[in-house]
Amino acid sequence: MLGAIIGDIIGSRFEFGGKNLSNFKLFTSECSFTDDTICTIAIAEALTTNMDYKECLLKWCKKYPYPMGGYGSRLNKWLGSTDNKPYDSWGNGSAMRVSPIGWAFDSLAKTEKEAERSAKPTHSHPEGIKGAKCVAMLIYKLRKREILKEEIADWVNKMFEYELPLLENASGVGETCMETVPQAIACFLEANNFENTIRNAIVLGGDTDTTGAIAGAIAEAYYTIPKEIKEQALKYLPFEMKSVIAEFFAKFR
Repeated sequence: MLGAIIGDIIGSRFEFGGKNLSNFKLFTSECSFTDDTICTIAIAEALTTNMDYKECLLKWCKKYPYPMGGYGSRLNKWLGSTDNKPYDSWGNGSAMRVSPIGWAFDSLAKTEKEAERSAKPTHSHPEGIKGAKCVAMLIYKLRKREILKEEIADWVNKMFEYELPLLENASGVGETCMETVPQAIACFLEANNFENTIRNAIVLGGDTDTTGAIAGAIAEAYYTIPKEIKEQALKYLPFEMKSVIAEFFAKFR
């Protein structure tokens, strides 16, 4: 979960700015958390308090109505609606917020089920659900050491029919699960540590905060996050978000 937040904050200042150089500074005054962090915190709180996923998403998104970069137009309409019904999205929002579920359960079947439940309040389209399942289940398998890095591409293709690109051929464009999730996984596969995973996501360009969030969430389950990167990222978060993180770690780690 913290890996998703770090990737979001680092990627925030590069969003939709085209391809980027690899030697950029990770944290600057231009960085901030975005909707990716807000929604990730919402899912984490739902897991620690047994609150409904939809109610937690509504709570946190309304608490922070104007994050850096804003919310997507369809999510904004959902937040402002009277019934808050799912809007059949296959956007990458379901995948960027799902990482806490990958850490919270002790079976792959339960992880899959809860990933689907976390997606459905908004991303009820099969592709939106599939993206969330893929990320959560991969995190689970990596943290449990049930899959080797070299096995991931075949597993992802067999389970979810995603073809993973080579980063040299990837565009970074697109805001759907079908585009972002495979590229984020490729960022992890072509890296040799946590920081390089995030840098790969930023170099791609496009939706850098969300690609960074998904790639960082996956990398956290495999690599150690450097202490200085954790400490820097947490400085961007308000106290109430850090409290949710602390409560989540206390319950699930």
